[in-house]
Amino acid sequence: MSNPQETFQHECSELLTAMEDALLQLEEQPNDPDLINEIFRSMHTIKGTSGVFGFDDVVSFTHIIENLLDEIRANTISITDDLIALLLKTSDHTKTLVDAALNETTISDEEKELEQQLRDDLHGFLGADLGVEEIDSDESSPDEVREITTDASSVVNEYWHISLRFDADVLQQGMDPISFIRYLQKSGSVLKVSTISHTLPIDDSFDAEQCYLGFEIEYDSNCDKQDIEQAFEFVRDMCTLYILPPRASISLYSEMIDSLPEENMRLGEILLASGALTNTELDEVIAEQTELKGKSADSTSPSIGELLVGNKAVHQEVIDCAVDKQSRVKSSKPAANTVLRVDADKLDNLINLVGELVIAGATSNMLASKLGDEKLLESMSSISHLVEEIRDNALDLRMVQIGETFNRFRRVVRDVSKELGKDIKLHISGAETELDKTIVEKIADPLMHLVRNAMDHGIEQAEDREANGKSLQGNLKLNAYHDSGFIVIEVQDDGKGLDRDRILAKAMEKNLVGDGQVLNDHEVYRLIFEPGFSTAEKVTNLSGRGVGMDVVRQNIEALRGTVDVNSKKGEGSTVTIRLPLTLAIIDGFLVKVGQSSFVIPLDMVHECIDLDEGEDPSNGNMQGYLSLRGEVLPFLRLRDFFRESSGNLTRQSIVVVKYGDQQAGFVVDELLGELQTVIKPLGKILQNLKGVSGATILGSGAVAVILDVPNLIHRAVKTSHLENTNDANQHVQTLH
Repeated sequence: MSNPQETFQHECSELLTAMEDALLQLEEQPNDPDLINEIFRSMHTIKGTSGVFGFDDVVSFTHIIENLLDEIRANTISITDDLIALLLKTSDHTKTLVDAALNETTISDEEKELEQQLRDDLHGFLGADLGVEEIDSDESSPDEVREITTDASSVVNEYWHISLRFDADVLQQGMDPISFIRYLQKSGSVLKVSTISHTLPIDDSFDAEQCYLGFEIEYDSNCDKQDIEQAFEFVRDMCTLYILPPRASISLYSEMIDSLPEENMRLGEILLASGALTNTELDEVIAEQTELKGKSADSTSPSIGELLVGNKAVHQEVIDCAVDKQSRVKSSKPAANTVLRVDADKLDNLINLVGELVIAGATSNMLASKLGDEKLLESMSSISHLVEEIRDNALDLRMVQIGETFNRFRRVVRDVSKELGKDIKLHISGAETELDKTIVEKIADPLMHLVRNAMDHGIEQAEDREANGKSLQGNLKLNAYHDSGFIVIEVQDDGKGLDRDRILAKAMEKNLVGDGQVLNDHEVYRLIFEPGFSTAEKVTNLSGRGVGMDVVRQNIEALRGTVDVNSKKGEGSTVTIRLPLTLAIIDGFLVKVGQSSFVIPLDMVHECIDLDEGEDPSNGNMQGYLSLRGEVLPFLRLRDFFRESSGNLTRQSIVVVKYGDQQAGFVVDELLGELQTVIKPLGKILQNLKGVSGATILGSGAVAVILDVPNLIHRAVKTSHLENTNDANQHVQTLH
């Protein structure tokens, strides 16, 4: 695929996503003209660009959609749920047609049948009685119709004057000139329309597909010039348009110009800032001046002001005021912001190279420390600082907002709620929260399972909610925020909550819980993530087969994250996902146990405590409890857990780690300090190794294991080796 087509595919995807979001918002705000314009703009752009590439099937289909949207803009078709549903389906099918055109394939017979049905439905809406009101027109002969003269002052009155001349082929482009005039009535009153028909042929040269008419319009509105011009935005390149303000606006423009800050501005910028000129008008007059200058033998051309007055775009009084303002300042040109698209593979390669740079920097630092050269150490310190900045900036390039992923679920919630016969509203917060692009892509499927599960199992039918004193409309919330170097994503519903007794009974039936085993609420709720577990009474299209929640946990744990659930019967449930911000490079804390080195993610390290000889808290056990400033702290001896050989230890340390609301201690032999860590994935043989989430290469070339802190904290907290709290107290020692 060529680069222009790749760009079109990307932009088309963005436009269709924007269109879908706008349609979902339009369902709640059916009278919002900005949303309607955004939808029309998206489809118009897709149609136009498809025509450039010769994608006739796309153009043919989108042309009908565009006609319907044009009537919606003109207020001749009302927004209904059925219309929104139809437009959403057309958006989906447009993507299918674009993909087929780009891949040079044809759509399937089933998709062709769907397209025909969509075309029939679209024509059904277009064929309805639109209730079009006749527009007043001047019945005088063409010779008697008043034309705009070169002297702009001759048409100055109490109302806006719009002079409109359409190109001959505007009808062939799918545009209805009258619809744009009707659209003006949404923001004001069209007082008079004079039809200019002197170009209309009266012989056999007449072509029914050509437009021969022009219009002179008297318009009463409180809109500004930019707003009026936007009414013709989608036909702007197919017409000649002049907009002259009423007499009252001339003095208003002069006052606006006088009140502008004393900054260096060009004439066009002054007129734009005051509202007397639009961007389109300025672009046109600059192009005209450039063309005239190229034709002139002495390289001279009329000034911008002269051309604007000659084109009847701005009154002479306004130009004079702007020139007077300009004479007091010097002209300048503001800098423009630019955005550059970068291929994702190139960005991944950059991150990998930065990772290797971090490892090489660590090696150089180690060698400099051994040599003990102060100047070399100082130089390496500066290089390390720069490498750290490069690392942070490179990782920032990969960070994207999670809002785009959240917004995809607006359509899901809408469709699934209608399928279930429930009224459910989606609430989104924390959309601006950023995390690694790779994680965003991989978290979409687990979130989909959780959202659909909450709608199917969690939120009740309207009659059940009413009986329980709840609002008829169910609420589903997606929230994201940062917490100690992690991103937390919450999926919350206000449904019936989890049934503890039912879950426990089902777990015992499947031998997931032994007889007499006592579980707290938190442990019971976590059983829903076990493979094959389901309490659904019947299998539906959405759930009930016992797959989904266990896949959610597996996918999240594969991202070095955790998933948890809290619930209150009758009030709802909250599923909480915790994920690292990035999967590439982290700040770590290096410790030594026996002959091996381990890395603990620095964001999870809370504090370090030294233990003197003889104060080993384990008393021969791998895990236990100790008291830290009056609070019970579970601990885990990494030496025993990883079966490292024991030696003569003169001292040990405890690294206190925290993950979410859980805290534990790791007993280690030596604290080696902070370092930048490049995460290397484990091979297939080691992927299921408990307590390990990855590996890294140290400056010495040795391999260090990165600890899976959440898993180890969970093991430390477990009391399987302790029969009761009294046994735990026997292991408690006090640290100061």
